[in-house]
Amino acid sequence: MQRNLDSWFSPALNKDMPIAAYGHFGFAVLLIPTAAADYLEYERFQMLDHLAPYIDSGKCKVYSIDSMNKESWMNDEMLPEHKAIRHNQFNEYVWNEVIPYIRHTSSNDTMIYTCGASFGALHAMNLFLKRPDIINGAISMSGVYDLTEYTKGYWDDQVYFNSPMHYVPKLDDQWYLDKIKASHHIHLYTGSGDYEDPEANRRFSQVLWDKGIWHDLDVWGPDVKHDWPTWRKMLPYILETKF
Repeated sequence: MQRNLDSWFSPALNKDMPIAAYGHFGFAVLLIPTAAADYLEYERFQMLDHLAPYIDSGKCKVYSIDSMNKESWMNDEMLPEHKAIRHNQFNEYVWNEVIPYIRHTSSNDTMIYTCGASFGALHAMNLFLKRPDIINGAISMSGVYDLTEYTKGYWDDQVYFNSPMHYVPKLDDQWYLDKIKASHHIHLYTGSGDYEDPEANRRFSQVLWDKGIWHDLDVWGPDVKHDWPTWRKMLPYILETKF
């Protein structure tokens, strides 16, 4: 498997940010880490080994970046409003730096899909829904789509505008809706076992249907837990059967 590590100083985040790329051709899958993890998390947990057939065959090229959760919602020493600012800076980093980097290292017409598990699932979905003009869809595994699950009671406009469960019901800009509806790849996957929240996925699925947004909801059984063995099965399955 072709593997490349790179980095640059991010103007949005005011720090060096690394990125890993796996593969040589195909549509792009941008992995967003879980919780407070880094850009090599998916590699450490053997996800790339399970994706190797799709990467080596040229079906997809996979990218992975650092999270900013430990500098935002998962940092108990920050003021909540500063957490929200950092969250927005992360969004800008992805949209204005990572997406152009992917296009530069792939091709300008590359289809790009965000993908994440756990907290990364919310980020993956949010990044797509807010910029469907530059991101083509999202794969979200074992997520919740209500940002207040992570804000410990804090609420402001920036929480609202980064919480899909809140802003999608009131989304009435036809330009955005048409771009979102044009995606053939909005995938919500979850288990029903320990630490999973299938009802959160069903609620968000209903929100999407209420806006006329086609998507793929798949709730796996009670033996499917919120853990890496689940995601190592889910993502290859999605790439094999849905793309």
